[in-house]
Amino acid sequence: MNKLNEKYYDDLLNIKTEGEQKGFNDSYHYHRYEPTPYSALEILFKQYPLTSSDRIVDFGCGKGRLNFYINYLFNATVVGIEMNEKYYLEAIKNKQNYVKKTRKAEEKVLFFNCLAEHYHINSSDSHFYFFNPFSIKIFINIINNILESVEKSKREIELVLYYVSDHYIYFLENQTAFELKEEIILPDAFKQNPNERFLIYRLAY
Repeated sequence: MNKLNEKYYDDLLNIKTEGEQKGFNDSYHYHRYEPTPYSALEILFKQYPLTSSDRIVDFGCGKGRLNFYINYLFNATVVGIEMNEKYYLEAIKNKQNYVKKTRKAEEKVLFFNCLAEHYHINSSDSHFYFFNPFSIKIFINIINNILESVEKSKREIELVLYYVSDHYIYFLENQTAFELKEEIILPDAFKQNPNERFLIYRLAY
C-alpha cells in the first residue's frame, strides 16, 4: 500500500480514514473495518464511471473513505452504513471537514449507524458497494432487501464487490437474477492474490 497515496487523498478530501480496527466485532458475521486502498479506487473508477444522478450505498463504510471519494469525483449521492458507533462518529466528523473544505452539498453525503440488514433500501439507491464486510447470511438478507425494493420501484441496480468471497459469487450467480457485468483486476496485486479485483453485477430483467 502506497502510504503517500493514502495521505495525498486524505489531505485532498480533508478527512482521516487510515488505520484498521483494533480487536474484533462481537459477532463473527461482521468482519473488521479496513478501507479500500485509494490505489484500488483509482483503478476502479477509471473503468467504472458514475454520474451525479447515481446513489451509492456502502455497507460497512467505516470512516467514509469510499463515500467522500465518489462524491468528490462524480458529485453522486453517497450513503454509508456503519454498525460501529465509533467509526460512524468519525465518518460524521470527516463529513464536516470534507464539506468545509470542498463546499460540496452536505445532503449528498449521508451516514447511518445501524446494522446493514436493518438499513431501509431507498427507492433511489442504485449502486451497492461491498468490501467483504460480513458473512454470507447477512449478504443474503441485504440482497433480498434490495430485490424487495426493486419490486416496489423498478430501476437499474448494480453491485460492486471488492475482495469478494466465493460464497457471495455462488449465491448471486445461482440463486438470483444478478449477472456478472464486468471484472476489474488490480494488475500488480492480482498476481499475488486473485481476490484483488472488483466484480460488478447487474440485475437482469
